[in-house]
Amino acid sequence: MIQKPIISAAEAAAKIKPGDVVHVGGFLGCGSPDAIIAAIVSAGVDGLTLVCNDTGIYNEAKGVSNGPAPLVQAKAFKTMIVSHIGTNPETQRQMNSGESEVVLVPQGTLAERIRAAGNGLGGVLTPTGVGTEVEEGKRKLTLKGKDYLLEEALSGDVAIIKAKKADKAGNLVYAKTARNFNPLMATACGTVIVEAEEIVEVGAIDPDQVHTPSIFVDFIVQAE
Repeated sequence: MIQKPIISAAEAAAKIKPGDVVHVGGFLGCGSPDAIIAAIVSAGVDGLTLVCNDTGIYNEAKGVSNGPAPLVQAKAFKTMIVSHIGTNPETQRQMNSGESEVVLVPQGTLAERIRAAGNGLGGVLTPTGVGTEVEEGKRKLTLKGKDYLLEEALSGDVAIIKAKKADKAGNLVYAKTARNFNPLMATACGTVIVEAEEIVEVGAIDPDQVHTPSIFVDFIVQAE
């Protein structure tokens, strides 16, 4: 089995270019690739589009900044496609001031749009949002007497995700709820970089325990 390159967080950050659509794994910081995020901040990349469940937790008074929050603080994103921003006041400030565009997507719809991209689909039909602001500008279809919105697949240029364990071929295991958006994003992006807490030899992970197969992974970063 072909082994995947093990690179530094800085080398991972260098693979992200201005204008890229970047999927960031995690749910309120749980399962987020913190070392890669810090390296992107240090690299000063901007003009990015974020796809994530949320924009992390930011509390200046308590010194808390996790998930994508450090990138939001660094104004790395021109657009943020997320389901929730209520834990990051800086995101709200940028949205209200017009510094960044925030596109709010219902959480289940966001997951299914990413899943659709990973499965080669053009989109999904969902009743979520029918009759609300969510349907504005979208195609609505009626099937068997019920209205649905056509939500387009949401692919990305680069996914940065977090795993509990990776073997050197790129097979991944996630830790409990840190699994969240990570497996979906691994299938939906052109380049996939995983930050792994532990890197083991090929064969050390029971095939029945693999959550993301190696074929989806391009680069591995050792978590700090």
